Parts: sequence; C-alpha cells; structure tokens
Amino acid sequence: MADRVRIVDIAEELGLSTATVSNVIHGKTKKISGETVRRVQELLEEKQYIPSMAGILLAQNDSHIIGVVINNHEKYEGHVLEDGFISSSLSALETEIQKVDCFMMVKVTDRWEEITRFASMWNMTGLVLIGFCDSDYRKLRENMHIPFVVYDGYLCGAKRISNITIDNYDGGFQMGNYLKRMGHRRVLCISDNDVCVDLERYQGLCAAFDKEAPELLIVPMARLERRSFYEEKLGEILSYTAVFAVSDTHAIELIFFLQEHGIRVPQDISVAGFDDSPAAEWFGPGLTTVRQDAAERAGLAMRLLAELKEQKEEGQTCVLPVTLVERGSVGRVL
Repeated sequence: MADRVRIVDIAEELGLSTATVSNVIHGKTKKISGETVRRVQELLEEKQYIPSMAGILLAQNDSHIIGVVINNHEKYEGHVLEDGFISSSLSALETEIQKVDCFMMVKVTDRWEEITRFASMWNMTGLVLIGFCDSDYRKLRENMHIPFVVYDGYLCGAKRISNITIDNYDGGFQMGNYLKRMGHRRVLCISDNDVCVDLERYQGLCAAFDKEAPELLIVPMARLERRSFYEEKLGEILSYTAVFAVSDTHAIELIFFLQEHGIRVPQDISVAGFDDSPAAEWFGPGLTTVRQDAAERAGLAMRLLAELKEQKEEGQTCVLPVTLVERGSVGRVL
C-alpha cells in the first residue's frame, strides 16, 4: 500500500509553502492567485490526496458540527441511546441539522466537565444538551462560549441559555380528562421520581379529577428491581382500572409484565403512556399516549442556536404543545 500523500509533499513538488497548499485545501484562497490555486488542485487530484476532514473543520471559523450531548443517567442502565424518547430526538435532530448544512456528533456522558472538552476539541458550532440538571447548565454557561440549547431544563432566570420544553402539565391534564371520559375513576400514576417533568405530568393528571385524585406510585429506576416491585405490588395495581405511566417505556414494560401474568390490557386494566415513542404505535395493543413532536422541537433548536450565535437572543424558554393519541390500550369502564 502506497504511503499517504502529505501536504508537505505537494508543497515541495510545486515549490510552494505548506501554508499556501493548506489554505487551498481549506478554501482560504482570497490572497492566492488563480493560477496557483489551479496548480495545487490539479496536483492534489493527480496524487489522489485525501484530506483529513477533522483538520479541515477545525481550521475553519465555523466547523459546521453541532454536538448533541445526552446525560448517561443511571436510569438508562447503560442503554441511553435505546430509549424511545432519546432515539426519536436524535432522529429528528439529524434531519434538522442536515437542513442547515451541518454535521451531528453525539456524545453520552454524565459529567458536565467532559462537555466543554468535547465542544472545544471539535470547534463546535453549537450544542443541544439533553437530560442534565440546572447546576450543570449554569456551570457550562460560565465555562464555555459556544451557544447551546437545552431540552427540558428547569432554568429560572438563566442568561444566554435557550430551553425547549413541552407542556407536561397539559399532557397529564389531557390524559386525565380522557380517562374520565372513558369512565375511569380509580387511576394510578407510575413514575421513577416525583420531581420536574414527571411531577408536572402527574399534577396535570390530578387536575383533571375532582376529589378522586390519582395515586402516585414511585417505582425503582433499575429494570430488574422494577420487575420485583411489580410482583410485590401486583394486587395493589389491579385494584385500579387504569394506570398512567409518565413515559412510554414504563407503560410498555408494565403491559409486558401484566400479559406475562395472564392479565389482559385493556380488558382487565387499561394502561397509558407519555411521549408517543416509535414503539407505541406498533406495540400490541397500540399504546394510548401523549405525543410530543420531536421534529418541531429539533427545528426550533436549530433556529434558537442560530439566534444565540448571532447574539440576537439572550436566551428564553419555549413551551411546545402536546396532543393526546388514542389507541387500544385504554378501554371504557361500563
């Protein structure tokens, strides 16, 4: 196999400086004559020179790389990219990032310090951050000049940070009203925590009911522990006519567990979720859930990043609407 052609080899053969050849490769030709540019390009083609894409991007003022950094939270148990919400978000972001002629680079970490190194190493155009906490975002803003947009942050008065969230409270409220219309009065809500997004969804659910507010059951974050928990709590769960899980992942997992125990959904108990992840539609029975528009959020993220980069926006919180999706996992109480 022939040795890789280097910039210095091209420069020596043409009698030019390596800086001149490098500038032609990187498109910085304003101060270089057209004849020199032609000679360099012809020899590059003849020698089949393969440039380093990383080197080209790093040499430019704008790398056209948008980083997407996801918190490797313990609840994902090392499978964060397999989560329905995360995978849908990444798919939508990839589409929107291509529309603005940029590249997407994904990183999974649970340490905010790694984000600053990641962003500076690749001269990022911007970042989209998913799943970190308020203190992490503030530290990043203090230690990094690169603009970034946050998914589902809780940022009170934070400057130069744009946060995109959804109307979690209204999603819970819509689900509560729907379950009431279907005749359900004994409703259980399951979540692996009682703060932030999940709490808002539960509070919205409760607001749809009067004196018969749904109960909240906190389940373990670890999957195997949840299974044992469901075994222990099965009798209690079956005392309700419907279960609202604050994520599709929990809803689908619960349905599998119930079916393994010969319990029919929705004939014996109804189950609903939140997110409308891809599995919700093809899963049997189809999962009744609350849809958030991943494409809308991704498109808005790109617009906000552009505004932050051009210093047209000091930062804001945008709340996107959600919609109820009725499928077969919720039945009517007669």
